[in-house]
Amino acid sequence: MPSTVRLCRVLAAVLALWLGAGAGAAVLLVKPGGSIAAAIAAARPGDTVRVARGVYAGHLLIDKALTLEGLERPTISGRGSGDVIRVRAADVSIRGFVIRDSGSDLGAQNAGVYVEPGSDRALVRDCALVYNLFGVWLENLKDARVVGNTITGKRDLLSAARGNGIQVFNTSGAQILDNNISFARDGIYVDLSKHALFRGNKIHHLRYGTHYMNTDHSVWEYNESYLNRGGLALMEVRNLTVRHNVAWGNSDHGIMLRTIQDSLIEHNVVSGNGRGFFIYDAEYNVVRRNLVIDNRVGVHLTAGSANNQVDGNDFIGNREQIKYVAARDVEWGREQGNYWGNYSGWDQDGDGRGDVAYEANDVVDRLHWQYPLVKLLLSSPSVQSLRFVARQFPLLRAPSIVDKHPRMQPLYTDWKRWNEKR
Repeated sequence: MPSTVRLCRVLAAVLALWLGAGAGAAVLLVKPGGSIAAAIAAARPGDTVRVARGVYAGHLLIDKALTLEGLERPTISGRGSGDVIRVRAADVSIRGFVIRDSGSDLGAQNAGVYVEPGSDRALVRDCALVYNLFGVWLENLKDARVVGNTITGKRDLLSAARGNGIQVFNTSGAQILDNNISFARDGIYVDLSKHALFRGNKIHHLRYGTHYMNTDHSVWEYNESYLNRGGLALMEVRNLTVRHNVAWGNSDHGIMLRTIQDSLIEHNVVSGNGRGFFIYDAEYNVVRRNLVIDNRVGVHLTAGSANNQVDGNDFIGNREQIKYVAARDVEWGREQGNYWGNYSGWDQDGDGRGDVAYEANDVVDRLHWQYPLVKLLLSSPSVQSLRFVARQFPLLRAPSIVDKHPRMQPLYTDWKRWNEKR
């Protein structure tokens, strides 16, 4: 019996502590004319500071674990100086605000929300970050989330004078989800990080939709990057998954794969870009089931990018399917074959694969890439004769991308809807 009594007392004590902890979390309400900073100072870790609709000026420092929550989207303005909100503690959540008017000092990295090193598990959600130099800055922390925000930069500044929409530096486990980012310098800038997830973001009217380096074991999926100079620039990485993204109307490239290894690039659409894919110094990757359509150059392949599995893709309506200058052929389509909209071969046995190899370029293509003025003569009889002779005599042929048995039908049956999306 005494042991039963002691057990009951222990359970009662644990229950009392649990109830006491729950009862200790408070909600502090700030109304127009009140001070958000004073409420944060008065709050205890775990509390919620709830802010009513209105306009509040000043700079906030959150140095304890709490939730800052806006009711009906109140506005916090930094009045053109410093950071609007600075986070200096783990487990801080900010949601439901218009956060605007940071300073413009690139050296000080002024931001709408600046999350300092060690502020793990920060959350910025459902905010409009307007006219800030950097939208959200994350540095040297774990498991941060930036979700469902609209971020626009200081669009009246020259691109080089702006900050980035979201800056992710030296982090682990970051999740950047469902944001709409425009008119910054780069939409999402990532460096020296790992195990990150980028999903569902719309990134447009920027220099690069993403500027991404040195961040391994991460995922890019279901993002749309459009009307930028460059879409997704993915550089100096390993073990990256890039799938179900759309990159259209970018003046330079849709998706850049530069110095990238051991990665999977699948089910992406690149349409109406200067170059659909720009592949540079990329090896041991799988590039499959992508739609490359209506670009000035479908794929620009260079710098020894040979040891990749490129299969099951559709190349349709690109003015130049492949730009490739090298010393030897590279074979694509070893298992399934790729579909080439300008393939002129046949399928006599009806197996869905061409009986004649597709070669992406010839000696005339090579000449006009090396000597652009040759383009002025492309329709002349002499150049057409050179193309015909080169195809008849193997010694004159240029190294090319070769697909020995290309597919006769595209994988993307709805490809027409991507035509002229610029």
